[in-house]
Amino acid sequence: MNNTIKQQASRLRLSGLLQTLELRLEEARSHDLTHDEFLELVLDDELNIRGQRRIARRTKAAAFRELRTLEDFDFSFNPKIDRRHIYQLATGKFVDQGSDVLLVGPPGVGKSHLAQAIGYALIKAGKNVLYRSIFDTVAELSAESEHPLRHKKALKAYLSCDLLIIDDMGIKQLPPKSGEHLFEIIMRRYEVRSTLMTSNRPIEEWGKLLGDVPAATAILDRFLHHAEIIQITGKSYRLKDRAAQQSTPSKSNSNTAT
Repeated sequence: MNNTIKQQASRLRLSGLLQTLELRLEEARSHDLTHDEFLELVLDDELNIRGQRRIARRTKAAAFRELRTLEDFDFSFNPKIDRRHIYQLATGKFVDQGSDVLLVGPPGVGKSHLAQAIGYALIKAGKNVLYRSIFDTVAELSAESEHPLRHKKALKAYLSCDLLIIDDMGIKQLPPKSGEHLFEIIMRRYEVRSTLMTSNRPIEEWGKLLGDVPAATAILDRFLHHAEIIQITGKSYRLKDRAAQQSTPSKSNSNTAT
């Protein structure tokens, strides 16, 4: 490959094409590819690289706690979870419809894993996703509320994404004015953008968690209007892992027993 091609490809920002061009040139020579076949290959390479980078950027912007996938989820451990239903959510149809989703269940059953895995699947499908725990959400908006410009910028991130995931509702009572901040987000996303929330506590207890029954009522009125509530039940994955660790003797104990 001559320097002119490299320079022109760089000026056109065809870095994906450049990465594989030497290989494709050799492939064209050895397999007697037509001009059309060669051009199709190098353009596919460019598009694939751009797609991978786009997914990487959106994944970073989503700020997942952990990168989770549905393929990594052990549906056999809690067979009551409807695998087919979860995969249907991962197609993003509910986002296209502007609907919401609430995953409710006790700690440890996989709600956060499923929420983040659905979010990652939608990123790969071309959607913009933002992940936040409820604590991060209220802390961020509370801190910025006294600075109008920063508050506007922070709020924009919550309002502009195709799917907002708010995790960990119900672990503990939230600080004062949390209901006001959450209500603003839910109200402004209502029937415009989709929100997926997870909760360890039933919705009847949200007023106590927020310390603001009127705000909780207003939030649920809008959020649940077009929301699908999915009960996640079963055993705790974390307790399973802890039990497995405790049942496996440590190396030092094994040596002592010997």
